[in-house]
Amino acid sequence: QVQRAESGGGWVQPGGSLKLSCAASRGSCSRWSMARYRQAPGKQRELVASITSGGGSRTYADSVKGRFTISRDNAKNTIYLQMNGLQPDDTAVYYCNRAPPMNDWWGQGTQVIVSS
Repeated sequence: QVQRAESGGGWVQPGGSLKLSCAASRGSCSRWSMARYRQAPGKQRELVASITSGGGSRTYADSVKGRFTISRDNAKNTIYLQMNGLQPDDTAVYYCNRAPPMNDWWGQGTQVIVSS
């Protein structure tokens, strides 16, 4: 099973930016479409963005279009999520998983808090 390390979360003021990383510490993610998901307090987990194995196609939730950018570096087995223009509604735990997700791939995620 591929093990992943997620990083880059934290606290940021509205309008700020963060860049999340999801690095495979064992195994490779390069052959799969990957995605970032998030779960806000009291809400269901939702898809934020996805990227195909070669990086040629990306999709975004309407709520983040124009603000977030998903990318990948297969040589480094790493998925990135650049988040700009963060708003309080973006506060959530962000997860990295395949697209579509695999139940045994859900990790602890990384917390993002957007607050003044």
